[in-house]
Amino acid sequence: MPALPAPDYPVDVRARLEADAKEVIARYPGARSALLPLLHLVQAEEGHVTRTGIRFCAELLDLTTAEVTAVSTFYSMYRRKASGDYQVGVCTNTLCAVMGGDAIFEDLKEYLGVGNGETTEDGAVTLEHIECNAACDFAPVVMVNWEFFDNQTPRSARQLVDDLRAGRSVEPTRGAPLCTFKDTARMLAGFPDERPGAVEATGGAGAASLIGLRLAKGEAVPGRGADHVIAPRATTDGPSDGTGGEPPSGHPDEPPAGHPSSHDAPQQTSASDDQHPAGPTAEEGE
Repeated sequence: MPALPAPDYPVDVRARLEADAKEVIARYPGARSALLPLLHLVQAEEGHVTRTGIRFCAELLDLTTAEVTAVSTFYSMYRRKASGDYQVGVCTNTLCAVMGGDAIFEDLKEYLGVGNGETTEDGAVTLEHIECNAACDFAPVVMVNWEFFDNQTPRSARQLVDDLRAGRSVEPTRGAPLCTFKDTARMLAGFPDERPGAVEATGGAGAASLIGLRLAKGEAVPGRGADHVIAPRATTDGPSDGTGGEPPSGHPDEPPAGHPSSHDAPQQTSASDDQHPAGPTAEEGE
């Protein structure tokens, strides 16, 4: 049987959401561009994108419910069924998996008694495996409502979910203090985090992730010698002595300054050898 039209929000809820939605829509030159943040807004209301939320977005953006549904089902960040206050995601992509992510995920499924995308009976935790979090230097990584918990083990992951279910304070490895999934969804809709000190607590990449950047800038890494420093590439501006202004790198076996590395220099291949050309020298049949 076809589903009946979705019910509307209660009058007071509808009025509040419309005020927020108009603020979001005003940020875009075209109203339909506001669909993604509006889906986060309705998700912040009920913890997942309901048929009522889809109807609300469609009406405000002059879209069909089919169009809104297509978008909400395409992105995994939008939940289509009731979920927990804390979305516990275990990275099971290659590096995290081999470093222990697969073991953590299997252990948590057994420990919590839930499968992938399922929620504990108390409504506190939804467990899922997730794709790469771009935090491979800290593998295996677990995320709770998109906040990082680095270098996890099955034991530490069990303690983490125990604390979440018991309502104890949990601090991410880096980044803002933890909040509920609904609060996170409202922030993703584009509304500020109004908790005192939360914005100041946010941080960028961890130290391990920044080592490559420091090396590329020619900076020494603490605890390593000068032979671990990679000089920045030469620029077009430099002294007239042919060095191109390239500073010494600290590598004793590196080619002279201004000389291209083996990765930059033209390679001798059959395609560049006039005496031994590659491929047939005549058209087929000649």
